[in-house]
Amino acid sequence: MSAEAADRPYNVLFLCTGNSARSIMAEAILQRMGAGSFNAFSAGSDPKGAVNPHALQLLQRFNYKIDQFRSKSWDEFARPGAPPLDFVFTVCDNAAGEVCPIWPGQPMSAHWGVPDPPAVEGSEAEVAAAFLDAYGRLANRIEIFVNLPIASLDRLTLQKRLTDIGKSKDHAKDA
Repeated sequence: MSAEAADRPYNVLFLCTGNSARSIMAEAILQRMGAGSFNAFSAGSDPKGAVNPHALQLLQRFNYKIDQFRSKSWDEFARPGAPPLDFVFTVCDNAAGEVCPIWPGQPMSAHWGVPDPPAVEGSEAEVAAAFLDAYGRLANRIEIFVNLPIASLDRLTLQKRLTDIGKSKDHAKDA
């Protein structure tokens, strides 16, 4: 990490294709878990233009303020004046054949694939369960991430730890 990053909270961008559910939930979770140490953002390579209502309902259920969330393009983070990014995590599910965006540049990055809850078809209960599962997987990974001793790890070790978080076996849990 750069010396300038040590003097400010780390800036983390969660990327997905549509920026309507998983990346939004990850942004919310990190803003809460990493308050003061991390700034969380989310974006998509092909944003849907609206946040999925099931994602908003779940976040509201867990007492998140949802009015600041919006589906936006990753172009916002490549413009002059955008916050300098320290970490970029993709949360698309390669196993389902989704194409994940690749972020150019120097931030540390890793793939933390999570199945796409809006792709689930079924009853309201099945859809709600898919969103809860995605939330739990993201929360588990983010909890591990915020507890890493980032400042004391060399870049290679930190990269391995970030990659390993994405490969971790998840067990969804309630917030």
